Amino acid sequence: MELLKGLNEKQKEAVLCCDRPLLILAGAGSGKTKVLTTKIAYIIENNLASKYEILAITFTNKAATEMKDRVSRLLKEDVSSLWIGTFHSICTRILRREISHIGYSNNFTIYDRTDQQSLVKEILKEKAIEVKSFQINGFLAAVSNAKNSGEGKFYIEDFYSNIPSARKYGEIYESYIQKMKEYNALDFDDLILKTLELFKENKDIAEKYSDRFKYVFVDEYQDTNKTQYELVRYFSKSHGNVCVVGDGDQSIYGWRGADISNILNFEKDFKKSDIVLLEENYRSTKNILDVANKVIKNNENRKDKALWTSKKGGDEVIYKRVSSDYEEASMVINWIEHMRYNDYKFDDMAILYRTNAQSRLFEEALMKAGINYHVVGGLKFYDRKEIKDLISYLKIIVNPSDNIALKRIINVPKRSIGNVTVNKIETAANNMSLSIYDYLLHGDIESMPVKTSKNLIKFRDIIENLKVEKENMPLTEFVEYTLEKTGYLHSLEESTLREDKTRIENLGAFISAIGDYETMTENATLEDYLSSVSLLSDVDKTEESSGVSLMTMHAAKGLEYKVVFLTGMEEGLFPSERSISERDGLEEERRLCYVGVTRAEEKLFITSSKTRRVFGRTTANKESRFIKEMQDTIKNESVKEDVEVNFRESYGESVENMKEDLKKNLLGTKKEPKSINKEQFQMSDKVKHKAFGIGTIISIKDESEGDEVIIAFDSKGVKKFKKSLAPITKA
Repeated sequence: MELLKGLNEKQKEAVLCCDRPLLILAGAGSGKTKVLTTKIAYIIENNLASKYEILAITFTNKAATEMKDRVSRLLKEDVSSLWIGTFHSICTRILRREISHIGYSNNFTIYDRTDQQSLVKEILKEKAIEVKSFQINGFLAAVSNAKNSGEGKFYIEDFYSNIPSARKYGEIYESYIQKMKEYNALDFDDLILKTLELFKENKDIAEKYSDRFKYVFVDEYQDTNKTQYELVRYFSKSHGNVCVVGDGDQSIYGWRGADISNILNFEKDFKKSDIVLLEENYRSTKNILDVANKVIKNNENRKDKALWTSKKGGDEVIYKRVSSDYEEASMVINWIEHMRYNDYKFDDMAILYRTNAQSRLFEEALMKAGINYHVVGGLKFYDRKEIKDLISYLKIIVNPSDNIALKRIINVPKRSIGNVTVNKIETAANNMSLSIYDYLLHGDIESMPVKTSKNLIKFRDIIENLKVEKENMPLTEFVEYTLEKTGYLHSLEESTLREDKTRIENLGAFISAIGDYETMTENATLEDYLSSVSLLSDVDKTEESSGVSLMTMHAAKGLEYKVVFLTGMEEGLFPSERSISERDGLEEERRLCYVGVTRAEEKLFITSSKTRRVFGRTTANKESRFIKEMQDTIKNESVKEDVEVNFRESYGESVENMKEDLKKNLLGTKKEPKSINKEQFQMSDKVKHKAFGIGTIISIKDESEGDEVIIAFDSKGVKKFKKSLAPITKA
């Protein structure tokens, strides 16, 4: 049969099983989309069902479009009438026809996040609750959780009862539900929940759709939550021909409500079902798959399967443990350049990390190396809101005439200084030929309403204080002080939103960047740092659709690259600190590792760092347990450091001689250090060290005991030496 050409035996088995519930356990890179679309085409071509009797549910519009296109090409006909779409789009289609049965009009409005926020503000205004004192996004997250739990207000009152800032959530929730009904509006959660309500209250309607769909398909079944599972049960009740495709080993969205038990319990939920395992991988080499299988087998809560490939072994998977996150970035860039010289394109490569905050060093290193890159599924580091906010604070401290910076942060965090007030003082300042900040200093703000005047004066005093303290503190300490005194960090710490916790991590990475700059720059000033960041950000603003891809491992799901760099493999980072104490959490982290490994087609490089900078402080990190689980499948190129040898090589003296020098010094007999370096060096000189290789001089400082030189080595990170004793030569 023409449709079955090109399928392996297991894929054919999955396509031909059409008379009972079917679970297709499709490993990474095993061709699941090909199987799913071929099966739909096979059913239509063999008159097992018409195009109108098939329902296929995906998780993204892109996946739905691709599925329709593939089926259309296979059948060589238009299939636009097929019910293929996301859970939300399918539910909307049903509700447009049937929602009048539960008290809404068919012309209902779907509210996005901005609409929801406006509605909450309206409710707060009616209840005389100040917007600044209420976490709107935190409340909307609670609304979503309450709806999907099925408990509504009771969930909110129970879960948020001990959080002072959330005490009014229950009261606001009731008003929110009431007004949504009054305005004939649904939010995204409602699209699924109202469809379930429709089916539960109207059995005839539920039966109509169950009878209609002879075959029901669900892609990425491991990512379904409780309400989505209930919908699948309704749709497949009459005929029982439900086919779900997924991989429990790639279930990585538990924090978003995905329930892995849906796929693990499929055989219990759907009687007389079959399971087909798609284990042949068409993406990765055998060596890469060996690493993936070795890690994932440590999970207990899974259905057993092992990926294999007919491809030859391929290159070894390289693992290297380095001294610092700075050295990690340098090492990855070296590997990238090496791959480029071996005929790989930058587009073929991806750097994966556990948290967004890790991207900063890689982005800076790539820019310095002149390598194009783009961040997948997120903003580039210096374009993130929290980074731009903090930089705006620093800019207004250095240059109070910068109205753009001031308008960005005058009400961040919330200070009850709204746009109307800002517009008024900006107009007054322009009339007097002053900057906005100068108007706050010299204008007649006392004549404004008392509350407004008080808030403006408080903001002005914060900036004035920071301008004074800037001259009294080291750079890194001052930036931390700014985060504290402006209330910015406190506002994030008080937030219950997951994204605000990520913002805190990103600010920590930013402070580490400033600390690195301060270490490597003589007499580092805030003005100089802002100049360097401005140049960096200008380059960064040019979004490249090509180049090396940077992304979190969550964002990498569904993607593939010829060369992958899996970074930050350390306990507390990956697996995350939170997950280590939770069995289910640790298993999800291991699945995330599995996803990361299986993104690689031909080459996989893995790194971990002994130390990492967090909020300007260096932390020591143990190697990730996942590295130990990979043993015997990776080539460990980590260098066992001999502290004594490194010290001897750095200073050109034997340990015995140094001990003798120390003894003589204690006895009062000073010995002049033996000078082994007569060469003259300058900033930016390329130098060579016999142990550390090629590097660049980034700082030369005058010290009482002789000049100190700081060198950034290409593969060993930043090292500090006494210039007269450093065993270096010009490269």
